[in-house]
Amino acid sequence: MATGIWVRLMHKARIERDVTVNCGHEDWQEALQTACRLLDVGRPMVLPRHERDWEQFSQARFLKEHFVEDVPFDRMEVEFIDPEKKGLGNRD
Repeated sequence: MATGIWVRLMHKARIERDVTVNCGHEDWQEALQTACRLLDVGRPMVLPRHERDWEQFSQARFLKEHFVEDVPFDRMEVEFIDPEKKGLGNRD
């Protein structure tokens, strides 16, 4: 398995839908666009807080208020996956 992002649409504590998209750590926003198209949801607004979380933890969470349109889930979680490394925030 290659590196990429795992995007989960969460409702309460349950994964409603998810998708993985291959990408490098620095290309996560382009991969997020692809994931949103595959999940048929609008792309959320990426704020400085999301960029900081991505740099620190290799993950970001988007709430309903980060989307322009109404969404049928509580949050979108985006996490970088690298099968060669263990734990959060590990990257080259």
